[in-house]
Amino acid sequence: MDLMRAARLHLPTRTLTIEEIPRPIPGCGQVLVKVEAAGVCLSDVHLIDGTLTPTHLSDGIVTLGHEVAGTIAALGRHVSGWTPGQRVVLQAGEVRDGRLLTRGVDYDGGWAEYTLASAGTLFALPDSIPSEQAAIIPDAVSTPWGAITTTAGVRPAQAVGVWGIGGLGAHAIQLLRTVGACPIIAVDPAPAARRRALDFGADLALDPADPQLRQQVLAATGNQGLETAFDFAGAAAVREQALTVLAPKGRLVLVGLTDQPLTVADGPRFSYLQHQILGHYGSQDDAVPQLLALTESGRLDFSRSITDVLPLTDAAKAVQRLHTKQGDPIRLILRP
Repeated sequence: MDLMRAARLHLPTRTLTIEEIPRPIPGCGQVLVKVEAAGVCLSDVHLIDGTLTPTHLSDGIVTLGHEVAGTIAALGRHVSGWTPGQRVVLQAGEVRDGRLLTRGVDYDGGWAEYTLASAGTLFALPDSIPSEQAAIIPDAVSTPWGAITTTAGVRPAQAVGVWGIGGLGAHAIQLLRTVGACPIIAVDPAPAARRRALDFGADLALDPADPQLRQQVLAATGNQGLETAFDFAGAAAVREQALTVLAPKGRLVLVGLTDQPLTVADGPRFSYLQHQILGHYGSQDDAVPQLLALTESGRLDFSRSITDVLPLTDAAKAVQRLHTKQGDPIRLILRP
């Protein structure tokens, strides 16, 4: 039996360990992928710290990792159109029996030397895109892309706000510029994150603790407020603040995940201004190929997004660095 290394999360104890486990064998309609790069996401941190719990996991242990790029190692039965050695990027999840399952959450993911994928969740990876950059597209990029283009339906010249300039928010800034939003206002308590927001294309970067934040937002938007505000931080205080600077009929899109209650402090104002709160998760099936095409054409560049590349054996160290924000990471990558 061939063995491989994998970073396994034991849910009952929330313990992450590097283990030797059997290398999976692709079944009917499946592909075995040799992992070249796997992203470390804040949701991975929350799975480990207990903030998030898998909804559809069949047992109490799972290999983490939903951002994965690699090469095809073997094909299962009835798989056509793919060849061993071909570079691929994996969708972050799939629908099974009418349920949306997330890779590395509800079933084994890519923090391993090899991982299984249904053939329908693979996308060909152009040679011009490094695996480290490609790996983050199925979540760190496609999730804000879906929030912007599908859930919020942002159009050119619309005023938008982005709270939380981490792995998702930083890419949201880039993507909002791509679709023509203006002005783009970033909000983050960390000075380094605010500088990053400006570097990535924000028109204005504000500290949420600034007592003049509302006045500055109004001044930047012609006294109208934001047509869309995005919460990428997953924090109650963010949501409460964002609601105070929305334009009439403005939308608050919740992307960051939290187990804290959602409240509306001023119900009459919320109803009078016809505000909306929209939940968002993941992206449409066409998001990854769209983003790969935009990246291959030079419209998008994620070279600045990869803060560091670590070996798989340093998975716990990567999680700790992301949790403590050591080095102000955008995305950390594990390489088996």
